[in-house]
Amino acid sequence: MRTYQLTDWLPTTKKEVELRGWDMLDVILFSGDAYVDHPSFGAAVIGRILEAEGLRVALIPQPNWRDDLRDFKKLGRPRLFFGVSAGCMDSMVNKYTANKRLRSDDAYTPDARPDMRPEYPSIVYTQILKQLYPDVPVLLGGIEASMRRLTHYDYWQDRVRPSILVDSKADLLIYGMGEKPIVELARRISRGESLADVPQTAYLADDIKPQAGDITLYSHEECLQDKRKEAANFRHIEEESNKYEASRILQAVGRQIVVVNPPYPPMTTEELDRSFDLPYTRLPHPKYKGKRIPAYDMIKHSVNIHRGCFGGCAFCTISAHQGKFIVSRSKESVLREVKAVTEMPDFKGYLSDLGGPSANMYQMHGLDQTICRKCKRPSCIHPLICPNLNTNHRPLLDLYHAVDALPGIKKSFIGSGVRYDLLLHESRDPKSNQSAREYTHELITRHVSGRLKVAPEHTSQRVLDMMRKPAFAQFEQFKRIFDKINREEGLRQQLIPYFISSHPGCHEEDMAELAVITKRLDFHLEQVQDFTPTPMTVSTEAWYTGFHPYTLHPVFSAKTQREKLAQRQFFFWYKPEERQNIIRELKRIGRIDLIDKLYGKRR
Repeated sequence: MRTYQLTDWLPTTKKEVELRGWDMLDVILFSGDAYVDHPSFGAAVIGRILEAEGLRVALIPQPNWRDDLRDFKKLGRPRLFFGVSAGCMDSMVNKYTANKRLRSDDAYTPDARPDMRPEYPSIVYTQILKQLYPDVPVLLGGIEASMRRLTHYDYWQDRVRPSILVDSKADLLIYGMGEKPIVELARRISRGESLADVPQTAYLADDIKPQAGDITLYSHEECLQDKRKEAANFRHIEEESNKYEASRILQAVGRQIVVVNPPYPPMTTEELDRSFDLPYTRLPHPKYKGKRIPAYDMIKHSVNIHRGCFGGCAFCTISAHQGKFIVSRSKESVLREVKAVTEMPDFKGYLSDLGGPSANMYQMHGLDQTICRKCKRPSCIHPLICPNLNTNHRPLLDLYHAVDALPGIKKSFIGSGVRYDLLLHESRDPKSNQSAREYTHELITRHVSGRLKVAPEHTSQRVLDMMRKPAFAQFEQFKRIFDKINREEGLRQQLIPYFISSHPGCHEEDMAELAVITKRLDFHLEQVQDFTPTPMTVSTEAWYTGFHPYTLHPVFSAKTQREKLAQRQFFFWYKPEERQNIIRELKRIGRIDLIDKLYGKRR
């Protein structure tokens, strides 16, 4: 077990800077999260990447924005720039429930205190820094900035807001995973060079000359006047986020233009390994000694094996932030991190998760890359699995076997969601089909800690098509396989399905039928949620505008509190206190036939 010194973390105070013998800093990062020096926490990754470039980097977590602003002044002015991130989540998702109620805890804060970050830290922190140091560049990054880089609907304020660059006054924004752009930006700022063409960045320009291939969106002001134009914009935004070779995007706002440069090509395995292999302590900063950071507790004995997701779920931001192309770590890099986990003093031999955005996409990619380079489909598996997609689970099985063979590993669990449509897919390659069957059996018999999470999300085919999710019949097929293997192996394990209510396109009748179907399957649902409109998703744009961004056809969404509660109650048909309300609602919508199916004729 390694013993760490205070200087093994990035400095967070003037004293820690002095302990390193530095008289000046090159970069100062501000984060809305507590500082956990771990590759799952974005601020730590960016800090370590810059440190590996030979730069002197400090990180100020959760600065106090209410007092005399001493946290923003204590380390002075950096030589190159300030970096600002709201944290690992959009701050408004972090602070509010789907019903806009304040949450009572914050998983990314010591002891889960709910009052350690403002609303929209990207804006608040940047405005303070620009006020104190107007001549020092401020670069925005993280999920909040990434998903708000263009005109977007903000559910919590119930209004369409311009690019976060406008409100924050930041000099530049990095979207997506930031390792490559942050290094290039640091080099250019150091040399005094232009930043205008750095990939995967966005900035405000007073004047810009359109180039061949540019995509010009409807202006922010046009979106304010016409919801159909706001919806139409999003199709371009999503398609360019998921293309191998994307176009530059321009959008006017007032007298300025937001310029969004195309993203970098997907990272290579070697580049991703380098990011994960940096000298993280994998621990919270010593300043939090004796305090619990729930988000860290959740992942400290887990290992991420890849980035990206080609599922393209309409309500999800993963592909918009990480991209749809899978970038996998090498087996050697994963094993190095697993060994580091086994050396932690509180590790008892059980990895809580060996996964990724979707657990079983490791090393999956297009068989013919020239086809992928031309493709602009947001999903590789909806409405059907692309015939060019390699769905071989063999590399993942080999990785599991290598991890489980390490000394100190008793079991490796898969806590990330599994795509059962990939497991059920019959491809043209018999070896891939055989590997999927082997993976399914091994997953269920060796990698489930009593409960396996999957996400059918709904039972209605119309709603599932809106969500870009597979038919519910596939979930039922997977459940039969799961139950059969459990019976044969003498296991008592549960399948835990996730469902969403009030998604665009979903009516009360759809939820009532969901209740009947899940009752037939003997589920008393636990993992359920109301749809929450978050920036930069197809579902959010459909919810706000009333039009599907790809077809511009009208879409119904439950919006009022009454409509949303009427849908949500069907999840809990089995609770006595919901029974009379559900019966009344079924009578109101003319589905008396479903009352008998839920409660029997002697109700």
